[in-house]
Amino acid sequence: MNRKDQKTGNAGDVAFSDALGRPMQDLRISLLDRCNFRCPYCMPEAQYSEDYQFLSKSARLSHDEIFRVASVAVGLGVTKLRVTGGEPLLDRNVASLVGRLASLQGVDDLALTTNGMLLSLFAQRLADAGLKRVTVSLDSLDKDIFSAMSGNRGDIARVLSGIEAAEKAGLSPIKVNVVVQRGVNDHTILDILDYFRGTSHIVRFIEFMDVGSRNGWSMDQVVPSREVLATIHARWPVRAVGRNYPGEVARRYQFLDGQGELGFISSVTEPFCGSCSRARISADGTLYTCLFATEGINLREPLRSGAGDDEIAEILKAVWLKREDRYSEIRRPETVEKPLVNKVEMYRMGG
Repeated sequence: MNRKDQKTGNAGDVAFSDALGRPMQDLRISLLDRCNFRCPYCMPEAQYSEDYQFLSKSARLSHDEIFRVASVAVGLGVTKLRVTGGEPLLDRNVASLVGRLASLQGVDDLALTTNGMLLSLFAQRLADAGLKRVTVSLDSLDKDIFSAMSGNRGDIARVLSGIEAAEKAGLSPIKVNVVVQRGVNDHTILDILDYFRGTSHIVRFIEFMDVGSRNGWSMDQVVPSREVLATIHARWPVRAVGRNYPGEVARRYQFLDGQGELGFISSVTEPFCGSCSRARISADGTLYTCLFATEGINLREPLRSGAGDDEIAEILKAVWLKREDRYSEIRRPETVEKPLVNKVEMYRMGG
């Protein structure tokens, strides 16, 4: 596969599927494993203190290496790219990489997930570089709860300012992700929904998931999406609407009064493995085929040992063709409170 083919070829012509018939359409790229938050459900402070050794710059994929992998993946049929972290905006040159990814013909959607703290500084540069959308993690508008859920590192005013800057820059629709935990922020869901109702922003409620093995997950902390939906419907009636695209993981709803849209990501109680089309590249160049993976395939080594694009393509294809992951469908939530396996932490490969 030469560079000309990557730029002008029709990605859809070479699409392929895994062992369960799911195409590889989405690639999530983690730029770095560092974050300026210490959210207890992702990177708890007790285990990721100031002296924690994150990946060195040389251990992370360079932008050139990321672009190579993305180029090859797009040539194999990937149409959606998402830049993640850690916190991707800690990479000062993120806009430059976004510009390169945006140049790939065949990419229909290019997005970025952030905690929003630095978004006001980057929003216009990202939009100018070709970014289409942003997703912002914001678990509560209550200052004390937000502070606690960010590991006492977040400034809610800065996050809201970042959302405003992103809207002004045209990075819409902005999705606002809320991880709901029973007894922590579940009593504030109507407040955050009320704040964003009537805007073009889409609030999405995410069930607290058993990602990794360090967040102290237990089933009694999960608020099922159907319970959240019932609470919302009692306040503002909503109706279900169809998916925007095949493989969309969120179930979509619209307010009957026309004040916008909301969504639910229900990996624990209503798994969606059957339509999952996502591959993930961690900051150290490991390819993962499931958010709940225990191991992955090292791409950094072949990238740095002279492998050509054809060889990288063959690795991606070989891994995906054998893919059988469906963790959320086969796991029994009541039995995973004490994980028997060491799952990869979410901050390493992005959500």
